[in-house]
Amino acid sequence: MSDTAKFDIGGKGFDYPVMSGSIGPDVVDIRKLYAQTGAFTYDPGFTSTASCQSKLTYIDGDEGVLLHRGYAIGDLAENSSFMEVAYLLLNGELPNQDELSGFTNTITRHTMVHEQLAAFFRGFRRDAHPMAIMCGVVGALSAFYHDSTDIHDPVQRTIASHRLIAKIPTIAAMAYKYSVGQPFLYPDNSLSYTGNFLRMTFGVPAEAYEVNPAVEKAMDRIFILHADHEQNASTSTVRLAGSSGANPFACIAAGIACLWGPAHGGANEAALNMLREIGTPDRIPEFIARAKDKNDPFRLMGFGHRVYKNYDPRATVMQKTVREVFDALKVNDPLFETALRLEEIALNDEYFVEKKLFPNVDFYSGVILSAIGFPTEMFTVLFALARTVGWVAQWNEMITDPDQKIGRPRQLYTGPTQRAYVPVEKR
Repeated sequence: MSDTAKFDIGGKGFDYPVMSGSIGPDVVDIRKLYAQTGAFTYDPGFTSTASCQSKLTYIDGDEGVLLHRGYAIGDLAENSSFMEVAYLLLNGELPNQDELSGFTNTITRHTMVHEQLAAFFRGFRRDAHPMAIMCGVVGALSAFYHDSTDIHDPVQRTIASHRLIAKIPTIAAMAYKYSVGQPFLYPDNSLSYTGNFLRMTFGVPAEAYEVNPAVEKAMDRIFILHADHEQNASTSTVRLAGSSGANPFACIAAGIACLWGPAHGGANEAALNMLREIGTPDRIPEFIARAKDKNDPFRLMGFGHRVYKNYDPRATVMQKTVREVFDALKVNDPLFETALRLEEIALNDEYFVEKKLFPNVDFYSGVILSAIGFPTEMFTVLFALARTVGWVAQWNEMITDPDQKIGRPRQLYTGPTQRAYVPVEKR
């Protein structure tokens, strides 16, 4: 702590300590504000409120910086693997070879789900949204794994963390298979985390599935780029649910439910739908003009970001990955030509450059996932799959935080003051 912030409330002056992190904005500690002044702070969306201390992820939106445990996201996406990043987020340091092998082996051997859980899927309609299935099935894991729900036992917390990271891809693939009427595929322990997920999603029992290395690499990068993103809506939901002492499976299910909202997890789907609306490259100028028109409701989806006021650091990696996937799959579709042409125009158009409306990670990921073969309703499921690692790491950090308390936001009440009850016959 250093220095103090002075507040004048009701004609009285109050001093509150200013806390400094290792990097980023200082924070005014107002925990005693209500007790001393009788006043609350008003901050809808918590855009100026730090709800916790964290050592996991740091974002500087103005400079376009995203760090996981101090490592730049670009370095991790280019040089690391999703399993290595998962270990980093959970344990604080990058693993050596033995640690990585041991961790990967543990996750691999937790990928199967209880056989009775397969019957759970039959309770859903075939046209159920995969995220509805994810919410239900992940929440139900606590009914099958009673030996890892004691949040005060470090060993059980570790087991639960490993189970969630390992089983989410299996559940996600099962949700997809159920929606298309195909049989579930058991995990294959000889494959990588990402390769195994691709096989369980797109493979069939009748023939061997060959994992495309370019697609596997692209998916691994997408998982890395979505692994954690500081105290966003779904992460805050996981922490809030966890603050009550709820079991980890219920907390992650709560995060999935929050992520399902179109303002959070549906951005890449919106970007892809926009590209479909544009249709072909020759129509781009028309839509660019509409995007510049303040009176036109049309907006370019997948450009700009609420947090990043500069270029989204994750988009730099995805920009390269798009081309690698297109080349490997020999993509020949006007939709993807439109995406590349729109990207080129937006990066060079003075209007977009001035307003810093650069393509973000959602613009590229939606295009890539569609090229690989995922239907749009699976996009948010893939987001949840990757983000589970971050949710689990954030949940573990919260449980061990000595300052952690049950979440209880305050409000500015604007309803009626106390009034007398009137019997119904006299109203």
